Amino acid sequence: MFKEYDVIVVGAGHAGCEAAAAAANMGSSVMLITMDMTKIAQMSCNPAMGGIAKGQIVREIDALGGYSGIVTDKTAIQFRMLNRSKGPAMWSPRAQSDRALFTLEWRKMLEQTMNVDFFQDMVKGLLVKNDKVCGVVTGMGIEIKSKSVVLTNGTFLNGLIHIGEKQFGGGRVGEKAATGITEQLLQLGFESGRMKTGTPPRIDGRSLDYSKMEEQQGDEEPSKFSYSPTTEPLKKQRSCYLAYTSDEVHEILKTGFDKSPMYAGRIQGLGPRYCPSIEDKINRFADKERHQLFIEPEGWETVEVYLNGFSTSLPEEVQYKALTKIKGFEGVRMFRPGYAIEYDYFPPDQLSNTLQTRRIEGLFFAGQINGTTGYEEAACQGLMAGINAHLKVNNAKPFVLSRSQAYIGVLIDDLITKGTEEPYRMFTSRAEYRILLRQDNADIRLTPLSYEIGLASKERFDRVVEKIKSGKEIASFIRNESLIPDEMNPVLRELESMEINQKTKAFPILSRPNVGIKDIIKGSIKASEFLSKYDIETIEEAEIEMKYEGYIHKEQETADKFLRLEELVLHDNLDYHSLKSLSMEAREKLTKFRPKTLGQASRISGINPSDISVLMVHIGR
Repeated sequence: MFKEYDVIVVGAGHAGCEAAAAAANMGSSVMLITMDMTKIAQMSCNPAMGGIAKGQIVREIDALGGYSGIVTDKTAIQFRMLNRSKGPAMWSPRAQSDRALFTLEWRKMLEQTMNVDFFQDMVKGLLVKNDKVCGVVTGMGIEIKSKSVVLTNGTFLNGLIHIGEKQFGGGRVGEKAATGITEQLLQLGFESGRMKTGTPPRIDGRSLDYSKMEEQQGDEEPSKFSYSPTTEPLKKQRSCYLAYTSDEVHEILKTGFDKSPMYAGRIQGLGPRYCPSIEDKINRFADKERHQLFIEPEGWETVEVYLNGFSTSLPEEVQYKALTKIKGFEGVRMFRPGYAIEYDYFPPDQLSNTLQTRRIEGLFFAGQINGTTGYEEAACQGLMAGINAHLKVNNAKPFVLSRSQAYIGVLIDDLITKGTEEPYRMFTSRAEYRILLRQDNADIRLTPLSYEIGLASKERFDRVVEKIKSGKEIASFIRNESLIPDEMNPVLRELESMEINQKTKAFPILSRPNVGIKDIIKGSIKASEFLSKYDIETIEEAEIEMKYEGYIHKEQETADKFLRLEELVLHDNLDYHSLKSLSMEAREKLTKFRPKTLGQASRISGINPSDISVLMVHIGR
């Protein structure tokens, strides 16, 4: 019935879709298996992509040739660049999407991708021979052979849904859980754990009084995620709104705590610390009089809204009563109550830096199965797993990003060297080289690398080459062009910046903290004429490189210094227990994690500088 595939991807969430697209676009034959073809890349939680650090990840996915950025742009209903008041290392794009269009667009793009086949069924087991994966078995008992398998099961592995004292099996509300894989992996020697995540009630927007809330509009000049010219920035946008809980709301919610599955001990898994349920917020932050809620529209045409910040698994009657006490929600109608879901995951310290399992050759894990949370975190893992599954099948060199190359590199390195006991979420603070890893330069950082391995197209690569060339031209002009006092001083007066009394080079003026390149354009006819031929994105990236060149240079030097440790390889067969100068904890941790490089070893918790010195001596450094 089926041919043998190069790559089978199990699950069509954000991780599975990116994995399938990447492997297929690199030339592998791919089978994508999902339990429901209508739920491809379903936005199970909030209808948005990006945000703090997550926006950088989406841009990196796009720069590498993934689809998430393009799909987001095609289905966006609002775009905002967050943290504009801070330095450019903190700027993070975020877009609200039309939930239904997002799923439809992903399916269309995958169906138009050559080499991707689809099958609708549950996968209940793997075909494994001599510690090597060779296919899957579906719920209907069908065996499909392959040279590699990527598991992206999301919250479906033995998923259990909780609403108050009610509980029932499911991977999402209305969808059945996946069984069989966890049990088989445990028999094969893997370790597993339980995690939980939650989702808020969905609300009928017609029942809300928006006049009692704070409106949050999109950017006046919206940008977009993808570096490709497949879409234009939004011409019209839908607003989000802000509302707040109160002491009265909190007191009502507390009446359901005795029936809360979290407090009654019915949920064993840990939830995301940085995206807690409303009951967890009330408990942990008892001194707070109110908590912020974001009312997010689900699409262009629908009246359904998502209540971000009100994730809960309390009984539905408690949820409803509390909602009616929020300003603007007095007449609220619920489409669906919030719920918590508990599911199996596999601690990611069982993976190599390619996301291939160390125990079974050709088997890759990506997404929430690795203990992460968030569409963006899942999507980037899927992309990297799909790339490396293709390279593995073709006996090619693995593709690994370092911590100084991408947020994706930070995420994967964190997972495999530190593991995680609670859902892992990306933050800018996790990246030590965030001035290098900005959202504006993801294409310059990553597209050439992706082009080398055969994923990013020649068209994408040529655009990056042109962008780099344009950036150099802009920088050269700004460094050499002189500004005329009569033209520039009115602008400087408006900015309350020191005026110039003679012709002055543009670069030192641009270096002032309150002066931007738009001000130089405004105060110089020649600059306005010269820069008019470049797009806003290229000008902005060139401006950041110039204004922050000292910081960027310093951070690059630091990254290069630490990169030397990444180049010192530790062999897989190294017997750490024989190195008696290592601490006992170091011997145990190094044996468990099997780091590929000295740099990776240095980031494992419990490994101290003296242990690294011992290893350096041992490998002759």
